[in-house]
Amino acid sequence: MRCTSRLRLAVTVPFLLAACADGAADTAAPASATLPNIVLIVPDDLGRHDVSFHGGEIATPNIDRIAAEGVLIERFYSAPVCSPTRAGLMTGRYPIRFGLMRAVIAPWRDYGMDTSEVTLPEVLAKAGYEHRGIFGKWHLGHFDRKYHPLRRGFTEFVGHNTAVDYFTKERVGERDWSHDYESVDEAGYVTDLLAEHAVRFIDRHAGGEAPFFLYVPFSAPHSPLQAKDEDLPRYADLDALEPPRGWEESTAGRPLAADERRRSGRRVHAAMVHSLDVGVGRILDAIDGHGIADNTLVLFFSDNGGSVGIGDNGPYRGAKGSVFEGGTRVAAAARWPAGNVEGGGRIEAPLSYVDVLPTLMGIAGIDDHGGKPLDGVDVGDVLMGGAEASPERNLYSFIAQLDPEREQVSVIEGEWKLVVVGPPLTRQGSAEASRMLLFQLDEDPLEEQDLAADHPDLVARLLGKAMAFRALQPPNPVAPFFAGREDFKPPPNWQFAEE
Repeated sequence: MRCTSRLRLAVTVPFLLAACADGAADTAAPASATLPNIVLIVPDDLGRHDVSFHGGEIATPNIDRIAAEGVLIERFYSAPVCSPTRAGLMTGRYPIRFGLMRAVIAPWRDYGMDTSEVTLPEVLAKAGYEHRGIFGKWHLGHFDRKYHPLRRGFTEFVGHNTAVDYFTKERVGERDWSHDYESVDEAGYVTDLLAEHAVRFIDRHAGGEAPFFLYVPFSAPHSPLQAKDEDLPRYADLDALEPPRGWEESTAGRPLAADERRRSGRRVHAAMVHSLDVGVGRILDAIDGHGIADNTLVLFFSDNGGSVGIGDNGPYRGAKGSVFEGGTRVAAAARWPAGNVEGGGRIEAPLSYVDVLPTLMGIAGIDDHGGKPLDGVDVGDVLMGGAEASPERNLYSFIAQLDPEREQVSVIEGEWKLVVVGPPLTRQGSAEASRMLLFQLDEDPLEEQDLAADHPDLVARLLGKAMAFRALQPPNPVAPFFAGREDFKPPPNWQFAEE
């Protein structure tokens, strides 16, 4: 079976969203002026209500432009934390399949995205996207050169691997800032530099015959909480956020910071979001200035929800680090005038980070990506108004970053969502030791009413799907975040080693 170029695929297997068969012949589309340029903008730890198009208290006029001139995506789901979302975006597959969903790749972790996975830039290269740039936070492996972006399909890279100081570019005492393979001492605030390099990429390639692919995974507003001095007064009067319901699951029970610290953090976070919005505006202005806006698809979404007490996830339950809606249902919007992405429109259908690759395959006319079976589906017709609903499929999430004995697994089937919190579901007797919560999202999107006791048969059926999904994790997955941190010393300038 092949992935269709639009939403004609609705294959159901026990617990997969599966799509494409492995091993079929490549059918790449030739480079064409009709193919759109593709720009993916993915901020880090942006709360759903940190944008003003959701009514947040931080002004984001440039991010709002994407929704106003295109569509606001009401239910876009990312993974609960950074690396898994990036891995699913790059592969169109749930990263649990290759061990990269339990936690992020910590700076002291010698781990990377499985090199047997076919990546989004490799797929787009088949369609004639000659220039494929990444400017930002990679976070998919940094110890071996085989994990480097230039070895995973990109042709240009400026950025860093994990969270860094926004001014010095350092992490654990070593600079983590590269231009392609070379460590560079480049002055400037990280968010500004990433926007500048993205604009330069557009300037270089906007007039070419071949379309380009630009991926801008901004590190903002992820910690460390550092804003430019001139931006801090903008939000000096913000109050601390109240912790969301379910925040304990987001932090594995770790205590919250004191009110004053959260108040200060919220103000700095808001100033960082301002810089992010300015950077997004610079990218949009470059696209518009070159006269290529009509034929450029811009997709914007956060990699997960905002951190507890810092990012504003609105009234939703949970935050970054949890499978509740506040951790995974993120701010998202898309713009593509020539693709009939209706200005000022709103998409209510649930979309997912694993849908990005198959959707771009459909747009680029690629029937077979040459890799393993996909979990995402082509939702191009939803984006372009040709369909009101996504194909029937389940959506899954999983996290165990801070406490491997307190995992979270969720499955969404239609409007029903089951959340399981407890020991690994692969362990005998774990279900009996777990907490089960059932929500009906169409009537209760804030996950306030647990209906598990009212629907035991439904809970049992969804639990079976959750257990099957959890069983996909291979041996030796990425370790929990803090494992191996003691006495770690980074390599000089965080340079990738040769294999």
